[in-house]
Amino acid sequence: MSEILRVDQVTKTYGKKGEKQYQALKGISFAIEQGEFVGIMGASGSGKTTLLNILSTLDKPTSGHVLVNKQDITALKNNQMADFRGKEIGFIFQDFNLLDNLTNRENIALPLSLQGVKAKDIDGKSMAIAKRLGIESILDKYPAEISGGQKQRVASARALVHNPAILYGDEPTGALDSQSATELLKTMADLNKNDQVSILMVTHDPYSASYAQRILFIKDGKIGKEIKKENKTREEFYQDIIAELGRR
Repeated sequence: MSEILRVDQVTKTYGKKGEKQYQALKGISFAIEQGEFVGIMGASGSGKTTLLNILSTLDKPTSGHVLVNKQDITALKNNQMADFRGKEIGFIFQDFNLLDNLTNRENIALPLSLQGVKAKDIDGKSMAIAKRLGIESILDKYPAEISGGQKQRVASARALVHNPAILYGDEPTGALDSQSATELLKTMADLNKNDQVSILMVTHDPYSASYAQRILFIKDGKIGKEIKKENKTREEFYQDIIAELGRR
């Protein structure tokens, strides 16, 4: 398999030289292969949000390199970065980030519209991913008219409609009830297994993390322990995660 993401000695320091500085990331390195589902776990202030912002081109590292689909995103200029983000990266946020004045269909189509894709192609691609996620019946409704679980499925469809190289999840189940969270996690695992969607999910929730194939633990700006699911059941992997969190 080919690498879809490589993070090489990434640091992030806040504050100007000569003033009090804070180093949020301290030389982080890891790689994700195409078709992997990886979780990143860490306490508040551990650096996981800073890391995700850098990986998704929303922020730049102080030093180090990030390669997505073999392209060094740390070398991109601002206009190139926005274009790259629109084509290669999908993002599911905790609070959905849907536009309330657009229908669900229009929300899903937004990434393609911004890329200038033809209307007939947009319709076909939007419907295909909506069917894949089982939300065809709510496409012409507005976000305010659907449940939290359905909103996150619409957000997932929007994140996947342009066939990104990698899908990032930032606490994607954080605003959902337990049933909706489980449905979303099962969908993500299914997309990963059957469609080879590469996923990196940041979460503090061991239940959510147990749907990944391996977990990277971040603490004080560094990647420490890594654990893998391998041949374990999801329940066994969940217990491994709980045990590891108990040692921190």
